[in-house]
Amino acid sequence: MNNLFSAEFASNLDNNNPLSSIREKFNYPEGNSSPTLYFSGNSLGLQPKAVQSLLVEQSRLWGKYGAKGYFAHWVNFHKHLIEGFLPIVGAQNGEVMLMNALTVNLHLLLISFYQPTIQRHKIIIEKDAFPSDQYAIASQLELHGYNPKTSIIKLKPKPNEKCLKTEDIINTIETHGKSLATVMLGGVNYYTGQKYDMKEIAKISNKVGAYVGFDLAHAAGNVKLDLHDWNVDFAAWCNYKYLNSGPGAPSGIFIHNKHSEWNGPRLAGWWGNNISNRFSMDSKFDPIKGAEGWSISNSPIFSMTPIKASLDIYNQVGMNNFIKGSQNLTGYLEELIHSILPKIEIITPKIKEDRGCQLSMIIKNGKAVQKYLESNNVVCDWREPDVIRLAPNPLYNTYSEIYKLVSLLNSYDKT
Repeated sequence: MNNLFSAEFASNLDNNNPLSSIREKFNYPEGNSSPTLYFSGNSLGLQPKAVQSLLVEQSRLWGKYGAKGYFAHWVNFHKHLIEGFLPIVGAQNGEVMLMNALTVNLHLLLISFYQPTIQRHKIIIEKDAFPSDQYAIASQLELHGYNPKTSIIKLKPKPNEKCLKTEDIINTIETHGKSLATVMLGGVNYYTGQKYDMKEIAKISNKVGAYVGFDLAHAAGNVKLDLHDWNVDFAAWCNYKYLNSGPGAPSGIFIHNKHSEWNGPRLAGWWGNNISNRFSMDSKFDPIKGAEGWSISNSPIFSMTPIKASLDIYNQVGMNNFIKGSQNLTGYLEELIHSILPKIEIITPKIKEDRGCQLSMIIKNGKAVQKYLESNNVVCDWREPDVIRLAPNPLYNTYSEIYKLVSLLNSYDKT
């Protein structure tokens, strides 16, 4: 096993990695005295090199055309990007839109897909869901006059366990089925890195008559998604993590085509109105069919432009190849930690189909370890109360970097 833990072995893996050339498409942060080891793509993905020239081009078009650029270049700008997301999230035409930021989109989606009644007013979330999701859901309940303490059902792991079991999620949905309005979970938990069985969760939610949606912040561009085939009602994700589209990049939404002619509640704006009469200035809202009907304002062109650079890379690589590369890289990191540093507890599921790029680790004196890594030009992150998160990304990380990372952890362990 220790043969794996050598610079030569890691270098050989890199030489035989079919994705190794993709790294050259990204700008890599520089360290103070040595190259940066960047394992924080689950917080902010690296910048594709093509971004800068694409932004310069949009600036040129603005300067050259002014307002005339809207119809010549920008009114359908988002449509060219949407097409690239379909294979990434497993969607069909009409099911994806790019707009706003993630929590804003969750609010807009919950306006439509959380419709409480006296009989059905409960919503299921993870106990340890990302805080912004918890704030959004609690405030939606309060908006409808319900008490979050009694109407939110929080899923939590069994005692002495870190991850949820699929059977427990399903049992909870079935138990509360008659009083359940909506199920909204993360596709991949931000803290543990656990990927949930979204297909089964959607199936049982549909069976009990509840809407089902997912926050895909840590799933989109990271794990296999088939939202349409899974019959998911709605989903939203950010594009600045695995999708490498820059800080605060516009979010994406998915709404299943079964809702394409939606007549229920939603918050409306002019960009969701049919383009054929959008500029007629009619006071009656005429929504576009599908997810575009939920958009409110026109597309932020400069913020959306980096998304094109990222999608071009994903289109070249393909999600299946990304996932295979991810499983190999993360598996190598896991193997080295288990064999060289057995005191480290990895709380992310061991089964590769139950996770993506991220490994979450509990380490004694974890904050001190994380600071030590940072002092050695390792970019990773700490999440309270006790986890270091590492996310090897097959688009730009190497096996040699993983070897160097584990070498640093091993050096600290011996101090």
